[in-house]
Amino acid sequence: MLARISDTDVKTEDIRAALETLDPREQAALARDPNLLSQAVRSLLARQIVLKEALSKKWDQQPAAAAALQRSRDNALVESYLQSVSQPPEGFPSEAELSAFYEANKAQLLVPSQYRIAQIFIAAPKDAGADKAEKAKIRSEAVRKQLAQAGADFGAVAREQSDEKVSAERGGEAGWVLETQLRPELRDAIKTLPVNTVSDAIRLDDGWHIVKVLETKEPHTLKLDEVRGQLAQQLRNERARANRQAYLTKLLEQNPMVINELALSQVLPPATAAASVR
Repeated sequence: MLARISDTDVKTEDIRAALETLDPREQAALARDPNLLSQAVRSLLARQIVLKEALSKKWDQQPAAAAALQRSRDNALVESYLQSVSQPPEGFPSEAELSAFYEANKAQLLVPSQYRIAQIFIAAPKDAGADKAEKAKIRSEAVRKQLAQAGADFGAVAREQSDEKVSAERGGEAGWVLETQLRPELRDAIKTLPVNTVSDAIRLDDGWHIVKVLETKEPHTLKLDEVRGQLAQQLRNERARANRQAYLTKLLEQNPMVINELALSQVLPPATAAASVR
């Protein structure tokens, strides 16, 4: 049991089934954030309360509700059936098909250069005014001079001076970033910095950035074993879409349609039709 609503127990598998209907990106966000997951579960539980009350009042038998339920059932049934007839065979893709697809898409599997960086950030938004901008510039120059002194500890200076408090607590460490994720101004500076050296103060829209390169990784192409599952799923999805289209095309050939174009113009409700010609 996951929760109790009044006198009704809610099982873990019931909530899991509901969460599985969410978009994969939403599911990933819930997995990363316990608070977000708790909110989502509470929302689902609240819907269960509403559902229980609606059923107790036989709301599902109301004409409009019954029609909406039937449409939802029909749509779910059609989608489920289309998925079943579109499913690629169990052994697809073969090893040869997977290898060929990998070779054809190697360019998309290139991981660019990566940098593990630390930074000291001096806040100075460009709309903050000339006086604040000048003070921030002077401060950034002072910090850079402090770092240039023999034996200067970048981490200690970052903890003391950086306005980006999350990374400041880690001695300025910002973690690994891809070259393509960096702003051009930062990228141009970082690419030329040897490991364990510090950049000049770099002006961006939000302020001044002083960056230290801690470690680098050269660009490389992902190996087949690293992306096997991802590529296999991509091929299966593409084959499923092709199978679905082929099935629908054949079905329509076997069941020709004739549409009354005059009647078609009268399908939309009057208000919707009028709005479309304004």
